[in-house]
Amino acid sequence: MPQPRLFQSASFRGVTLPNRIVISPMCQYSAIDGVAGDWHLVHLGKFAQGGAGSVMVEATAVTAEGRITHGDVGLWHDGQIAPLKRIAAFIKENGSVPAIQLAHAGRKASMQRPWFGNAALDDSDRARGDLPWRIVAPSAIPMDEGWLMPHELSAADLKALQESWRLATLRAVEAGYEFLELHCAHGYLLHEFLSPLSNRRTDGYGGDRAARMRYPLKILETVRAAWPADLPLSVRISSVDGIDGGIDLADSVAFATEAKARGADIIDCSSGGLMGSATAARIPRGYSFQVPFAQEIRQKADIATMAVGLILHPQQAEDILTDGSADLIAIGREALFDPNWPLHAQMALEAREVAAFAAWPKQYGWWLERREPGLRRLDGPALPFRTA
Repeated sequence: MPQPRLFQSASFRGVTLPNRIVISPMCQYSAIDGVAGDWHLVHLGKFAQGGAGSVMVEATAVTAEGRITHGDVGLWHDGQIAPLKRIAAFIKENGSVPAIQLAHAGRKASMQRPWFGNAALDDSDRARGDLPWRIVAPSAIPMDEGWLMPHELSAADLKALQESWRLATLRAVEAGYEFLELHCAHGYLLHEFLSPLSNRRTDGYGGDRAARMRYPLKILETVRAAWPADLPLSVRISSVDGIDGGIDLADSVAFATEAKARGADIIDCSSGGLMGSATAARIPRGYSFQVPFAQEIRQKADIATMAVGLILHPQQAEDILTDGSADLIAIGREALFDPNWPLHAQMALEAREVAAFAAWPKQYGWWLERREPGLRRLDGPALPFRTA
């Protein structure tokens, strides 16, 4: 049988992913003063052990004020490099490409950790020591009623933030990451510039589509210049706002075209999040619901895309790749459910009978190969994996 496309390698610039599965950045809200800890090492390391082609660190703040919550990971000072370097090394040692997403939360900064409410900080958070801080945005428009009023960024503020992105990129290089993603989605700062609903500026960074794209593209140019030329750069976007008057797919095709001209290699196609939770949008949700965005951007902007969103089953992922809708598959919450999703998907797609566990870490495969014969003598499926 031909090798499934999901398990064919994918090369971008000087980096080759061993397969086309990327573990999405998923915030854990568990850092202390922006420093990644043992939780992050184990959380991310098990996905590399589980066979993913690349594992991406969660949204990593370029400034302390750019955190979503007090528990966010950051790269705004050199003391945050060493723990992230340890994580990158472990991911690489286990055969995966270490990746990291750089972000600034903008007007959605200074929020509660989600298990405390996922809303504006309140008295219960203050009692825990999670105090609010001054937040910034393209325009002085709060995300919703009852949320903090952001300070409108001045020209000097914008220049200082640009330098923060540059320095965070250099720290990501020092930490050993080989794949970088710029977060322009989910209602965070760079998305706020792109959307006419959150950007009401009257200078050169607000107004028509070209003006609204100007600052995110300037940050992209800054990051690309600091990021090594032989390493790939992805941009995560909200392909549509899903709100009347917000970003539509034509806007995202135009942005992707300009991003490619400035050195972006991949567009990671999500949606929503301008108002409410990270991926909130008034669009129908179902299996592969964001794949059409990845397909249209891939075709019209002539750039590689990453598909994400309710991709749960191996054949579903394989079909997305083989029909030309995307070049990479991002797996998020399904990887939390099953950290070995890539290895299980490979077994399902290749229908392995001989050396079924050859692709697994030897520390696991040795035991599992000897477990399997006994399981075949029992009633019921040997592998509790979603195949439907």
